[in-house]
Amino acid sequence: MIETILSYLLSVQTLVLVLAVVLIKTSIKFVPQNQAYVIERFGKYQSTKEAGLNFILPFVDRISADRTLKEQAVDVPEQSAITKDNISLRVDGVLYFRVLDPYKATYGVENYVFAVTQLAQTTMRSELGKMELDKTFEERDVLNASIVAAINEAAGPWGIQVLRYEIKDIIPPQSVMEAMEAQMKAERVKRAQILESEGDRQAAINRAEGQKASVVLAAEAEKEEQVLRAEGEAKAIVAVASAQAEALRQVGEAANTEEGQKAIQLDLATKAIEAKHAIAKESSVVLLPDGGTEAAAVVAQAMTIIQKMSKGS
Repeated sequence: MIETILSYLLSVQTLVLVLAVVLIKTSIKFVPQNQAYVIERFGKYQSTKEAGLNFILPFVDRISADRTLKEQAVDVPEQSAITKDNISLRVDGVLYFRVLDPYKATYGVENYVFAVTQLAQTTMRSELGKMELDKTFEERDVLNASIVAAINEAAGPWGIQVLRYEIKDIIPPQSVMEAMEAQMKAERVKRAQILESEGDRQAAINRAEGQKASVVLAAEAEKEEQVLRAEGEAKAIVAVASAQAEALRQVGEAANTEEGQKAIQLDLATKAIEAKHAIAKESSVVLLPDGGTEAAAVVAQAMTIIQKMSKGS
């Protein structure tokens, strides 16, 4: 009897111990980093458990949703959109967002990933309808920013924050692509022609400047040559004049001597005879002197003039 009672008590203790271990294990919850557990008690929202060690009531509380707080990237499927100038485009993109409020993401919308993706598609079509085709390529950053602002305004009640939206591809119709390619080709040809004309213009300018510089240099060289020639001629004239002056001075000095007077008389007489001899050759009429002393008279007259000049000096 006693053994039966002891065995029964031991079984009860074991059952209590096992039950306690199960209760402790179910009441302790370890929430990973950048995650949040939404807890419900009797089917009603009770609390949100953040990263770390947390406790709940066993069999009363349950984890309703496990929400990641990390940034998520969702591919936005390709869709059609019409621009402001009525061009049909096929556009796709990537949406980056994260959950700010796990409570709103759980109870504010059924599937927040699907909801935000659909919102991105409709917003993208709406924003593309406000722009012309050329602007969609030129202002892609502006388009992305507009889409993000519009999505954030609508996704606020869902506890979702859209960080950025990136358009991957914008594909226009084939006819538009051919027209754009022709336009780009014409633009490249135009740029090539402009560059070629600019090159010709610069080359012509360079040639003109080179010719101008050569003309200026030639003129300066000619000017310097003329200046040097004039200086040389002036120096030659001065040298000749100085030589003549020196010769005259020496002649004058020599004329003041007795030997110089005799030399002058002899020279004048010789020149007078030579002059008459030349006249006799050129003319058939020969004029004879009145007297035999005409040559001596001529010499005497010349000596008189020289003596007066010497006294005057």
